[in-house]
Amino acid sequence: MRVAPFDPAPVLAALTAMLPAARPLALHEPRFAGREWDYVKECLDTGWVSSAGAYVDRFERLLAERCGVARAVAVVNGTAGLHAALLLAGVEPGDEVLVPALTFVATANAVVHAGAVPHFVDSDPVTLGLDPKRLEDHLTETAAPGPGGPINRATGRHIRAVVPVHVFGHPVAMDALNAVAARWHLTVIEDATEALGSLYHGRPAGALARLAVLSFNGNKIITTGGGGAILTDDPALADAAKHLTSTAKRPHPWAFEHDEVGYNYRLPNLNAALGCAQLEQLDTFLAAKRRLAALYHERLAGLPGIEPVIEPPGCTGNYWLNAVKVPDAAARDALLAACHGAGLLARPAWALMSGLPMYAACPSAELPVAEELAARLVCLPSGAGLLEGDREQA
Repeated sequence: MRVAPFDPAPVLAALTAMLPAARPLALHEPRFAGREWDYVKECLDTGWVSSAGAYVDRFERLLAERCGVARAVAVVNGTAGLHAALLLAGVEPGDEVLVPALTFVATANAVVHAGAVPHFVDSDPVTLGLDPKRLEDHLTETAAPGPGGPINRATGRHIRAVVPVHVFGHPVAMDALNAVAARWHLTVIEDATEALGSLYHGRPAGALARLAVLSFNGNKIITTGGGGAILTDDPALADAAKHLTSTAKRPHPWAFEHDEVGYNYRLPNLNAALGCAQLEQLDTFLAAKRRLAALYHERLAGLPGIEPVIEPPGCTGNYWLNAVKVPDAAARDALLAACHGAGLLARPAWALMSGLPMYAACPSAELPVAEELAARLVCLPSGAGLLEGDREQA
């Protein structure tokens, strides 16, 4: 049967009818509707603007409470958090780390920053994140048990850790993934950089592994301008994270004593002040984004060739980015062109890591699902203040 070519016009008409008339409309704009001015001004007035100050401590405490973990360590961005978490997990130069091929480049970059090699694995068509069953099948086919974890039979390198990513804020099937990791003696580092506020069977993203990382970049659900955090329930790991990300300086009233090679990754107080004000509004942002997601689903679900991405069963997604699936890459490009022509700055999913020139030679599983998702996904404007009622609250 001949299939009619995808027509983006009905989709564009639905989007134009529901979204604000002002153009261009960005993919995800920050929203400042709380006490951001007050908190940042206090930092300026008191002079506490750098990597020490009351707002850093407060932000870390609030994050830990919100994510249901014992400790949070604030850092300058999510990439720095992932790098430090890999080192804390015992990843060593020459190790391999399993990461999804469908992710933002920072996930793979952090592995290389740690001196290790990314090893790409396939995605789940429902969660969009790492597929636990495909991961185990790939390990069974390519790896052999070894001291300290599996060994890649083709490269001879240790496979030390796995980094699941909650793509667009939709949680990975973490129970199944953690079970696979336990069987293969892999450390799990949860990349929750897009998932603050998401729940996996009632449990917060960021509390689903021994180590997790958040991001507060300008396009995230809350922002500190640039920033991130390492989350853990292990007090010793948290202390090690703070030490490692503070140039490994030992506490002393005046002496500069450093006991290992550390990193200057601490979040400044100025940024933490912004984060505190943003975190106070997280529930408002989450509610607004779920209203927007519901409206997208209502207006787009019946249109030919459009399949809205919804939260996985048993999960509550933060809908950081609202995405739809279209039939193929040609339809994706047609929809993107139509949206941009109308001032709606939609985006595709990321290019697969395995296809980037610096990662083309890295080990990889077969990637049929990730390849299909990359060809079909389109991300729509997703800011928390897009709908009329939510703009009025800003």
